[in-house]
Amino acid sequence: MTASTCSPGSADLTLPHLAASRYGDGMDKVIASAADAVADIPDGASLAVGGFGLCGVPIALIGALLERGTTNLATVSNNCGVDDWGLGQLLRAKRISRTTASYVGENKEFERQFLGGEVEVELVPQGTLAERLRAGGAGIPAFYTPAGVGTQVAEGGLPWRYDGSGGVALASPAKETRTFGEQEYVLEQAIVCDFGLVRAARGDRHGNLVFHSSARNFNPLCAAAGRVTIAEVEELVEPGELDPDSIHVPGVFVQRVVEVGSEGKRIEKRTVRT
Repeated sequence: MTASTCSPGSADLTLPHLAASRYGDGMDKVIASAADAVADIPDGASLAVGGFGLCGVPIALIGALLERGTTNLATVSNNCGVDDWGLGQLLRAKRISRTTASYVGENKEFERQFLGGEVEVELVPQGTLAERLRAGGAGIPAFYTPAGVGTQVAEGGLPWRYDGSGGVALASPAKETRTFGEQEYVLEQAIVCDFGLVRAARGDRHGNLVFHSSARNFNPLCAAAGRVTIAEVEELVEPGELDPDSIHVPGVFVQRVVEVGSEGKRIEKRTVRT
């Protein structure tokens, strides 16, 4: 997939995990470091990034991209981190040119760049975003949903980019709608990205992944929607150690695995009893 495939109005019908890669050619998909794992991600690449808020975010891979200087990235993620963590780090360094997300709060720099016309933003209803990623991983080009019918999501006009002076430089186009029975639906296109970046609690050398509780969130969807999916895992185990019935993402969806440990995770909102 080219970076433009993540742009609205285009869908890649090729199954995302058949692309050849110089990594993960054998059954052992382990890469020595996060830096090595992202070394071939080029400027202008599109990324499907797992996580929800600050939970389940592939922070080591994001940090490696930041360190490498990769820029002009098109990201697809539920949200864009916070000012100093997660995708917010790439955004603050002005490495992200476009993002597709369902929530962009908690990030003042994101607000500044969006209103200033520095970044293009496609806001998508959360369930629709999840299904667009799932459809991309399954090779389904598009689907109909009632979410957004009668709003700018379907009718067009949502600001994607401002001109820096309060005007809209680029707005969303109208989408195809169709009536089934007595219900109107809007056609949403699948999302497939050049790379998928995910974080799992445990993974084996074959790329099978297990997530811990709510850290699963968007990670399996992003794993499926990436042509080349890179998984950072807190614990690397040998093949056969994971219960087959407990695996959340089969290794067929993962091309690279890097062990990063469990340090550095953050709590988004800490509350304590009085």
